[in-house]
Amino acid sequence: MPAKKTYKAISYNVLFWVLFFAGWYFFRYQDFGSPALAARLTLLKVVDLAILVYISNYLLVPKLLYEKKYLLFGLMYFLLVFSFSLFKMYLEGLIIHNPGMFDLHTRFKARMYDNTIPHFLLVTSGVAFKLLLDYARAQKRIVEIATEKAEAELNFLKSQLNPHFLFNSLNSVYFLIDKKNTDARGALHTFSEMLRYQLYECDGQATTIEKEINFLKDYIAVQRLRRNDNCELHFEVSAIDTSARIEPLLLVPFVENAFKHLSHFDNGQKDIINVSLTSKNDHLVFAVENTVNAGKANELVKQGGIGLKNLKRRLELLYPEKHELHTEEAGGWFKACLDVKLN
Repeated sequence: MPAKKTYKAISYNVLFWVLFFAGWYFFRYQDFGSPALAARLTLLKVVDLAILVYISNYLLVPKLLYEKKYLLFGLMYFLLVFSFSLFKMYLEGLIIHNPGMFDLHTRFKARMYDNTIPHFLLVTSGVAFKLLLDYARAQKRIVEIATEKAEAELNFLKSQLNPHFLFNSLNSVYFLIDKKNTDARGALHTFSEMLRYQLYECDGQATTIEKEINFLKDYIAVQRLRRNDNCELHFEVSAIDTSARIEPLLLVPFVENAFKHLSHFDNGQKDIINVSLTSKNDHLVFAVENTVNAGKANELVKQGGIGLKNLKRRLELLYPEKHELHTEEAGGWFKACLDVKLN
Protein backbone atom coordinates (compact mmCIF):
# COMPACT_ATOMS: atom_id res chain seq x y z
CA MET A 1 0.00 0.00 0.00
CA PRO A 2 1.44 3.43 -0.93
CA ALA A 3 2.58 5.63 1.95
CA LYS A 4 -0.12 8.23 1.23
CA LYS A 5 -2.91 5.65 1.41
CA THR A 6 -1.40 4.12 4.56
CA TYR A 7 -1.30 7.51 6.27
CA LYS A 8 -4.88 8.18 5.20
CA ALA A 9 -6.08 4.82 6.55
CA ILE A 10 -4.31 5.36 9.89
CA SER A 11 -5.82 8.84 10.18
CA TYR A 12 -9.34 7.48 9.61
CA ASN A 13 -8.81 4.74 12.20
CA VAL A 14 -7.51 7.17 14.81
CA LEU A 15 -10.39 9.55 14.14
CA PHE A 16 -12.92 6.72 14.49
CA TRP A 17 -11.62 5.60 17.89
CA VAL A 18 -11.39 9.18 19.18
CA LEU A 19 -15.03 9.77 18.24
CA PHE A 20 -15.97 6.39 19.68
CA PHE A 21 -14.29 7.32 22.97
CA ALA A 22 -16.04 10.71 23.03
CA GLY A 23 -19.45 9.19 22.38
CA TRP A 24 -19.01 6.44 24.97
CA TYR A 25 -17.80 8.95 27.57
CA PHE A 26 -20.66 11.37 26.84
CA PHE A 27 -23.38 8.76 27.38
CA ARG A 28 -21.83 7.03 30.44
CA TYR A 29 -19.83 9.56 32.45
CA GLN A 30 -22.75 10.24 34.83
CA ASP A 31 -22.65 6.61 35.97
CA PHE A 32 -19.24 6.96 37.61
CA GLY A 33 -19.61 10.13 39.69
CA SER A 34 -16.17 11.53 38.87
CA PRO A 35 -15.38 12.73 35.30
CA ALA A 36 -11.72 11.71 35.73
CA LEU A 37 -12.73 8.20 36.81
CA ALA A 38 -15.21 7.98 33.94
CA ALA A 39 -12.47 9.03 31.47
CA ARG A 40 -10.05 6.35 32.75
CA LEU A 41 -12.65 3.60 32.61
CA THR A 42 -13.87 4.68 29.16
CA LEU A 43 -10.30 4.78 27.86
CA LEU A 44 -9.71 1.26 29.19
CA LYS A 45 -12.84 -0.06 27.48
CA VAL A 46 -12.05 1.62 24.13
CA VAL A 47 -8.40 0.51 24.06
CA ASP A 48 -9.43 -3.03 25.02
CA LEU A 49 -12.05 -3.11 22.25
CA ALA A 50 -9.66 -1.64 19.65
CA ILE A 51 -6.97 -4.24 20.40
CA LEU A 52 -9.49 -7.07 20.13
CA VAL A 53 -10.91 -5.75 16.84
CA TYR A 54 -7.48 -5.38 15.22
CA ILE A 55 -6.27 -8.80 16.40
CA SER A 56 -9.45 -10.41 15.09
CA ASN A 57 -9.58 -8.53 11.78
CA TYR A 58 -5.91 -8.63 10.81
CA LEU A 59 -4.79 -11.92 12.35
CA LEU A 60 -7.60 -14.36 13.07
CA VAL A 61 -9.78 -13.55 10.04
CA PRO A 62 -7.09 -13.68 7.30
CA LYS A 63 -4.98 -16.45 8.87
CA LEU A 64 -7.76 -18.76 10.05
CA LEU A 65 -11.22 -17.82 8.76
CA TYR A 66 -10.15 -17.08 5.17
CA GLU A 67 -8.00 -20.23 5.22
CA LYS A 68 -11.16 -22.22 6.08
CA LYS A 69 -9.89 -23.26 9.51
CA TYR A 70 -13.30 -22.59 10.98
CA LEU A 71 -13.05 -24.69 14.16
CA LEU A 72 -9.68 -23.22 15.10
CA PHE A 73 -10.94 -19.72 14.33
CA GLY A 74 -14.00 -20.17 16.57
CA LEU A 75 -11.92 -21.56 19.41
CA MET A 76 -9.25 -18.85 19.22
CA TYR A 77 -11.88 -16.13 18.86
CA PHE A 78 -13.78 -17.30 21.95
CA LEU A 79 -10.62 -17.65 24.08
CA LEU A 80 -9.32 -14.26 22.96
CA VAL A 81 -12.48 -12.30 23.73
CA PHE A 82 -13.24 -14.16 26.98
CA SER A 83 -9.70 -13.74 28.34
CA PHE A 84 -9.63 -10.04 27.42
CA SER A 85 -13.02 -9.63 29.10
CA LEU A 86 -11.73 -11.12 32.35
CA PHE A 87 -8.58 -9.01 32.24
CA LYS A 88 -10.58 -5.85 31.55
CA MET A 89 -12.84 -6.50 34.52
CA TYR A 90 -9.77 -7.04 36.71
CA LEU A 91 -8.30 -3.69 35.59
CA GLU A 92 -11.63 -1.94 36.13
CA GLY A 93 -11.68 -3.25 39.70
CA LEU A 94 -8.19 -1.84 40.30
CA ILE A 95 -9.13 1.57 38.84
CA ILE A 96 -12.18 1.95 41.12
CA HIS A 97 -10.28 0.41 44.06
CA ASN A 98 -12.86 -2.36 44.45
CA PRO A 99 -11.55 -5.62 42.91
CA GLY A 100 -14.37 -7.63 44.46
CA MET A 101 -16.96 -5.77 42.40
CA PHE A 102 -16.05 -7.84 39.35
CA ASP A 103 -15.59 -11.15 41.15
CA LEU A 104 -17.00 -13.97 38.98
CA HIS A 105 -17.42 -16.35 41.90
CA THR A 106 -20.21 -14.38 43.56
CA ARG A 107 -21.70 -12.45 40.66
CA PHE A 108 -21.06 -14.73 37.67
CA LYS A 109 -24.35 -14.14 35.80
CA ALA A 110 -24.24 -10.40 36.33
CA ARG A 111 -20.61 -10.12 35.17
CA MET A 112 -21.30 -12.27 32.07
CA TYR A 113 -24.39 -10.25 31.19
CA ASP A 114 -22.87 -6.81 31.82
CA ASN A 115 -19.33 -7.37 30.49
CA THR A 116 -18.56 -10.58 28.60
CA ILE A 117 -21.64 -10.81 26.35
CA PRO A 118 -21.48 -7.12 25.29
CA HIS A 119 -17.77 -7.68 24.70
CA PHE A 120 -18.52 -10.49 22.24
CA LEU A 121 -21.21 -8.45 20.50
CA LEU A 122 -18.99 -5.38 20.03
CA VAL A 123 -15.99 -7.34 18.73
CA THR A 124 -18.22 -9.42 16.46
CA SER A 125 -19.63 -6.20 15.01
CA GLY A 126 -16.09 -5.11 14.17
CA VAL A 127 -15.38 -8.47 12.51
CA ALA A 128 -18.64 -8.30 10.56
CA PHE A 129 -17.71 -4.84 9.26
CA LYS A 130 -14.33 -6.22 8.15
CA LEU A 131 -16.01 -9.12 6.31
CA LEU A 132 -18.44 -6.78 4.54
CA LEU A 133 -15.61 -4.45 3.54
CA ASP A 134 -13.50 -7.32 2.18
CA TYR A 135 -16.50 -8.69 0.30
CA ALA A 136 -17.16 -5.31 -1.32
CA ARG A 137 -13.50 -5.02 -2.34
CA ALA A 138 -13.53 -8.54 -3.77
CA GLN A 139 -16.66 -7.82 -5.80
CA LYS A 140 -15.13 -4.61 -7.13
CA ARG A 141 -11.97 -6.48 -8.10
CA ILE A 142 -14.00 -9.17 -9.87
CA VAL A 143 -15.77 -6.51 -11.93
CA GLU A 144 -12.44 -4.86 -12.78
CA ILE A 145 -10.91 -8.16 -13.88
CA ALA A 146 -13.96 -9.01 -15.99
CA THR A 147 -13.77 -5.60 -17.67
CA GLU A 148 -10.05 -5.92 -18.31
CA LYS A 149 -10.52 -9.42 -19.71
CA ALA A 150 -13.26 -8.26 -22.05
CA GLU A 151 -11.10 -5.38 -23.27
CA ALA A 152 -8.13 -7.72 -23.77
CA GLU A 153 -10.23 -10.16 -25.78
CA LEU A 154 -11.56 -7.32 -27.94
CA ASN A 155 -8.06 -6.02 -28.58
CA PHE A 156 -6.92 -9.55 -29.38
CA LEU A 157 -9.68 -9.94 -31.98
CA LYS A 158 -8.75 -6.60 -33.51
CA SER A 159 -5.09 -7.55 -33.67
CA GLN A 160 -5.91 -10.76 -35.56
CA LEU A 161 -7.21 -8.98 -38.67
CA ASN A 162 -3.91 -7.77 -40.10
CA PRO A 163 -1.84 -10.83 -39.02
CA HIS A 164 -4.22 -13.13 -40.93
CA PHE A 165 -3.55 -11.13 -44.08
CA LEU A 166 0.19 -11.16 -43.33
CA PHE A 167 0.19 -14.92 -42.72
CA ASN A 168 -1.48 -15.64 -46.07
CA SER A 169 0.87 -13.22 -47.82
CA LEU A 170 3.93 -14.92 -46.32
CA ASN A 171 2.81 -18.26 -47.70
CA SER A 172 2.54 -16.68 -51.15
CA VAL A 173 5.99 -15.05 -50.89
CA TYR A 174 7.51 -18.36 -49.80
CA PHE A 175 6.75 -19.96 -53.16
CA LEU A 176 8.22 -16.98 -55.01
CA ILE A 177 11.66 -17.45 -53.43
CA ASP A 178 14.14 -19.43 -55.49
CA LYS A 179 14.30 -23.01 -54.21
CA LYS A 180 18.11 -22.76 -54.12
CA ASN A 181 17.89 -19.95 -51.58
CA THR A 182 17.37 -22.33 -48.67
CA ASP A 183 18.36 -19.78 -46.01
CA ALA A 184 15.68 -17.30 -47.06
CA ARG A 185 13.07 -20.04 -47.43
CA GLY A 186 13.97 -21.47 -44.04
CA ALA A 187 13.79 -18.09 -42.31
CA LEU A 188 10.43 -17.29 -43.89
CA HIS A 189 9.11 -20.73 -42.98
CA THR A 190 10.19 -20.24 -39.34
CA PHE A 191 8.58 -16.82 -39.19
CA SER A 192 5.42 -18.24 -40.74
CA GLU A 193 5.30 -20.98 -38.09
CA MET A 194 5.64 -18.37 -35.34
CA LEU A 195 2.76 -16.39 -36.81
CA ARG A 196 0.64 -19.50 -37.17
CA TYR A 197 1.22 -20.33 -33.48
CA GLN A 198 0.18 -16.83 -32.40
CA LEU A 199 -2.94 -16.85 -34.59
CA TYR A 200 -4.32 -20.34 -34.17
CA GLU A 201 -2.98 -21.71 -30.87
CA CYS A 202 -2.84 -18.62 -28.63
CA ASP A 203 -6.61 -18.31 -28.41
CA GLY A 204 -6.74 -17.43 -24.73
CA GLN A 205 -6.45 -21.06 -23.60
CA ALA A 206 -3.43 -22.52 -21.84
CA THR A 207 -0.94 -24.32 -24.07
CA THR A 208 1.73 -26.93 -23.38
CA ILE A 209 5.21 -25.92 -22.29
CA GLU A 210 6.58 -27.90 -25.23
CA LYS A 211 4.84 -25.58 -27.70
CA GLU A 212 6.10 -22.54 -25.84
CA ILE A 213 9.65 -23.91 -25.98
CA ASN A 214 9.34 -24.50 -29.74
CA PHE A 215 8.05 -20.97 -30.20
CA LEU A 216 11.02 -19.62 -28.21
CA LYS A 217 13.43 -21.59 -30.38
CA ASP A 218 11.81 -20.22 -33.55
CA TYR A 219 11.95 -16.68 -32.15
CA ILE A 220 15.64 -17.08 -31.29
CA ALA A 221 16.36 -18.46 -34.76
CA VAL A 222 14.76 -15.44 -36.42
CA GLN A 223 16.61 -13.03 -34.12
CA ARG A 224 19.93 -14.66 -34.88
CA LEU A 225 19.48 -13.79 -38.54
CA ARG A 226 19.74 -10.11 -37.56
CA ARG A 227 22.82 -10.60 -35.39
CA ASN A 228 26.44 -11.07 -36.26
CA ASP A 229 28.73 -13.71 -34.82
CA ASN A 230 29.44 -11.40 -31.89
CA CYS A 231 26.20 -12.54 -30.20
CA GLU A 232 26.40 -15.75 -28.19
CA LEU A 233 23.25 -17.43 -26.85
CA HIS A 234 22.84 -20.40 -24.53
CA PHE A 235 19.42 -22.04 -24.13
CA GLU A 236 19.13 -24.73 -21.45
CA VAL A 237 16.02 -26.77 -20.67
CA SER A 238 16.13 -29.25 -17.80
CA ALA A 239 13.73 -31.28 -15.65
CA ILE A 240 10.67 -30.03 -17.54
CA ASP A 241 7.34 -31.77 -17.89
CA THR A 242 6.66 -30.57 -21.43
CA SER A 243 3.03 -31.68 -21.22
CA ALA A 244 2.31 -29.25 -18.38
CA ARG A 245 0.18 -26.31 -19.43
CA ILE A 246 0.96 -22.61 -19.26
CA GLU A 247 -0.57 -19.41 -20.57
CA PRO A 248 0.70 -18.76 -24.12
CA LEU A 249 3.38 -16.18 -24.98
CA LEU A 250 4.30 -15.79 -21.33
CA LEU A 251 8.03 -16.45 -21.77
CA VAL A 252 8.97 -14.74 -25.02
CA PRO A 253 8.91 -11.13 -23.61
CA PHE A 254 11.97 -12.03 -21.50
CA VAL A 255 13.97 -13.12 -24.55
CA GLU A 256 12.65 -10.23 -26.63
CA ASN A 257 13.78 -7.82 -23.92
CA ALA A 258 17.23 -9.46 -23.81
CA PHE A 259 17.78 -9.09 -27.58
CA LYS A 260 16.47 -5.53 -27.53
CA HIS A 261 18.82 -4.35 -24.79
CA LEU A 262 22.03 -6.17 -25.64
CA SER A 263 25.24 -4.30 -24.89
CA HIS A 264 26.41 -4.13 -28.55
CA PHE A 265 30.07 -4.04 -27.60
CA ASP A 266 32.35 -2.33 -30.09
CA ASN A 267 35.58 -3.52 -28.50
CA GLY A 268 35.43 -7.13 -29.62
CA GLN A 269 33.70 -8.47 -26.50
CA LYS A 270 30.80 -10.83 -27.09
CA ASP A 271 27.17 -10.03 -26.40
CA ILE A 272 25.82 -12.91 -24.35
CA ILE A 273 22.31 -14.13 -23.62
CA ASN A 274 21.71 -17.02 -21.23
CA VAL A 275 18.26 -18.63 -21.11
CA SER A 276 17.30 -21.40 -18.71
CA LEU A 277 14.03 -23.19 -18.11
CA THR A 278 13.47 -25.68 -15.33
CA SER A 279 10.73 -26.89 -13.01
CA LYS A 280 10.46 -28.03 -9.42
CA ASN A 281 7.33 -29.64 -8.05
CA ASP A 282 4.54 -27.60 -9.66
CA HIS A 283 6.67 -24.47 -10.16
CA LEU A 284 8.18 -23.32 -13.45
CA VAL A 285 11.37 -21.25 -13.22
CA PHE A 286 12.41 -19.25 -16.27
CA ALA A 287 15.53 -17.08 -16.16
CA VAL A 288 17.09 -14.83 -18.80
CA GLU A 289 20.24 -12.75 -18.46
CA ASN A 290 22.07 -10.61 -20.99
CA THR A 291 25.00 -8.24 -21.12
CA VAL A 292 24.14 -4.54 -21.09
CA ASN A 293 26.01 -1.28 -21.30
CA ALA A 294 26.80 0.02 -17.84
CA GLY A 295 25.14 3.36 -18.51
CA LYS A 296 21.90 1.70 -19.57
CA ALA A 297 21.62 -0.93 -16.86
CA ASN A 298 20.02 1.14 -14.12
CA GLU A 299 17.49 2.54 -16.55
CA LEU A 300 16.47 -0.98 -17.55
CA VAL A 301 15.97 -2.01 -13.95
CA LYS A 302 13.66 0.97 -13.34
CA GLN A 303 11.70 0.73 -16.58
CA GLY A 304 11.91 -2.99 -17.30
CA GLY A 305 10.91 -2.34 -20.92
CA ILE A 306 7.37 -2.09 -22.23
CA GLY A 307 7.27 -5.84 -22.80
CA LEU A 308 8.10 -6.61 -19.18
CA LYS A 309 5.58 -4.03 -17.94
CA ASN A 310 2.85 -5.71 -19.96
CA LEU A 311 4.04 -9.09 -18.75
CA LYS A 312 3.76 -8.02 -15.11
CA ARG A 313 0.16 -7.00 -15.70
CA ARG A 314 -0.64 -10.32 -17.40
CA LEU A 315 0.89 -12.23 -14.51
CA GLU A 316 -1.23 -10.29 -12.01
CA LEU A 317 -4.37 -11.28 -13.92
CA LEU A 318 -3.46 -14.87 -14.87
CA TYR A 319 -1.45 -16.00 -11.83
CA PRO A 320 -2.52 -13.82 -8.87
CA GLU A 321 -0.38 -14.58 -5.82
CA LYS A 322 1.10 -17.55 -7.70
CA HIS A 323 4.19 -15.96 -9.21
CA GLU A 324 7.36 -14.07 -8.38
CA LEU A 325 9.14 -11.85 -10.91
CA HIS A 326 12.54 -10.38 -10.16
CA THR A 327 14.73 -8.11 -12.30
CA GLU A 328 18.13 -6.74 -11.40
CA GLU A 329 21.40 -5.40 -12.80
CA ALA A 330 24.76 -6.57 -11.54
CA GLY A 331 28.20 -6.30 -13.07
CA GLY A 332 27.13 -5.41 -16.60
CA TRP A 333 24.33 -8.00 -16.71
CA PHE A 334 20.59 -7.54 -16.73
CA LYS A 335 18.79 -10.49 -15.17
CA ALA A 336 15.11 -11.42 -15.11
CA CYS A 337 13.68 -14.47 -13.35
CA LEU A 338 10.11 -15.74 -13.26
CA ASP A 339 8.89 -18.35 -10.77
CA VAL A 340 5.28 -19.30 -11.50
CA LYS A 341 3.08 -21.93 -9.91
CA LEU A 342 1.34 -23.75 -12.74
CA ASN A 343 -2.43 -24.18 -12.48
